[in-house]
Amino acid sequence: MAATTKPVMIVGVDDSEQSFFALEWTLDHFMVPSAPNPPFELIIVNSKPFPPSSIGFAVPGVEILSHVDVDLRNIAARVIERAKELCSSKSVNDATLEIVEGDARNVLCDAVERYHATMLVVGSHGYGAIKRAVLGSVSDYVTHHAHCTVMVVKTPKPKREEAHHH
Repeated sequence: MAATTKPVMIVGVDDSEQSFFALEWTLDHFMVPSAPNPPFELIIVNSKPFPPSSIGFAVPGVEILSHVDVDLRNIAARVIERAKELCSSKSVNDATLEIVEGDARNVLCDAVERYHATMLVVGSHGYGAIKRAVLGSVSDYVTHHAHCTVMVVKTPKPKREEAHHH
């Protein structure tokens, strides 16, 4: 690693609109204004859940692909493809894109360690309270556990929706 390497910014993406909003926000605010020499090296990480089939059922040297795993792979590939397209639409062509198997919370914290990232960006998921209690919020977790600055990008609510609630 040369001494002149840029600080690393990691953006966690999944197949949600919130995470793509966060990626786009990051590109618009950090990468596009400073092109062609942005201040950060951008690494986009998608965590692919472990397929349920792989739990407690492994044949050495044989990969058993369930439908679920094929689906998970396809989703991950689509997410990365979409992230790539978004980057190139904004002329950001040197981002690194990774698919890492595992729980998003651990995957993102591990990536921060691996790359010695300066900043981690995640979208804010609008889960309801119950789902959040079950899943645990990725943004809450990484805010506490990642050894770097964490930016949680919130997707603005459309004004129309708010009017309906009253």
